[in-house]
Amino acid sequence: MPSADFRTRIWDNEFARASCSRALPSLVVQGDRRRPFDLMNVALPLIAIAALGAKPVQEESPITVTAHPWAPFISPMGEPFRAHSTSDDTLAAWFRKADRNNDGKLTVDEMVADAERFFATLDTNHDGQIDPDELNHYEWDVAPEIQVNSRTRRRPGEAVPLAAANGNDEDLRGKRHRRSDDGDSALGLNGALQGAARYGLLNIPEPVAAADSDFNRAISLEEFRQAAIERFRLLDTGHQGKITLEQLEVLRRQLQDAAARRGHGASEWDDRLGNPVPKQP
Repeated sequence: MPSADFRTRIWDNEFARASCSRALPSLVVQGDRRRPFDLMNVALPLIAIAALGAKPVQEESPITVTAHPWAPFISPMGEPFRAHSTSDDTLAAWFRKADRNNDGKLTVDEMVADAERFFATLDTNHDGQIDPDELNHYEWDVAPEIQVNSRTRRRPGEAVPLAAANGNDEDLRGKRHRRSDDGDSALGLNGALQGAARYGLLNIPEPVAAADSDFNRAISLEEFRQAAIERFRLLDTGHQGKITLEQLEVLRRQLQDAAARRGHGASEWDDRLGNPVPKQP
């Protein structure tokens, strides 16, 4: 008959060769005594210890999504002014903010001061320039409507286009026309306006990035000031050294009418200046 020591060695070898799946429940050898291995007696204290050291799970803060149903007005320097009702005049809201002495006339100095104010909001790290990260924040968070691939927003009070509910030819043609307009705007075809030019007074798709005159991927305060001076001269078509709200309202109506004619197939180039605009051959 094998000795107790021999039997113990057999159990040790068998236990070492067993896989985890076959060893549970297995045997724990204590001299010549054997008892089942109780997994729960070991696991529960370990779980309790881990739970005591674990940090409490904090609830994530809710995500707030802000919808802008109507087209904004994009100021000459790129600041968005949004309507909260159909009666809000976003162009007048910008003009009143830029007209610092409230005399009803916008001067080049007031235009520069307004540019400096907006620059300070974009220069979030206060290093005196708008760097690529801050420019990305402007394009995605401050004024996402200027992205060239975004759908053109309707003006405040403009009726929502009806869907082709009955599928007749007229509804289908209108749906295809709207899709074609969005495609032309994204690609800049047929004289379609892109980016911020759809909502502003100058043909500048990205007004902030366009101020980078030395193309070093950062816009300094001096570059932004100079851009404000140049854009004031473009808006001051009468070369009077001042601009009134009435003049800008007339200019906006002319631009909207020209855009509508282009949308109906008229071969007409946008004659606003900002970035160079090709002329009709």
